[in-house]
Amino acid sequence: MSNTSRPIRVLIAKVGLDGHDRGAKVIATSLRDEGMEVIYTGLRQSPEMVVAAALQEDVDAIGISILSGAHMTVFPKIIDLMKKEEMNDVLLTGGGIIPEQEMKELEKLGVGKLFPPGTHSKEIADYIKTWTKQHRSF
Repeated sequence: MSNTSRPIRVLIAKVGLDGHDRGAKVIATSLRDEGMEVIYTGLRQSPEMVVAAALQEDVDAIGISILSGAHMTVFPKIIDLMKKEEMNDVLLTGGGIIPEQEMKELEKLGVGKLFPPGTHSKEIADYIKTWTKQHRSF
């Protein structure tokens, strides 16, 4: 798949009942400022809705913002759905309040780097750019 004529496409989502989306909106704006095309799904998405939107939008990366404490349920469910859809070259990343040990457990399942609150948006953008360059054909 050659994507030489388009920017990196990232889907940003809030999954579950977590109603705080300021951080997700800040990241979405920052990624746009870095030249990425960002699709923001809004609040209260299910893992199924996120994966369906990612497929429909042909994204390179999915970013989940989670503050609710449901990360050990949400990320594994999304990874499973992505595997079923053979989305092996799509990055699943995210951020929020996630203990370091649980970040490591999620990484073992196939989740990309997870970012705690306060991470500079440039670090997140650089990570997505580097990952997509290594795993997708641009």
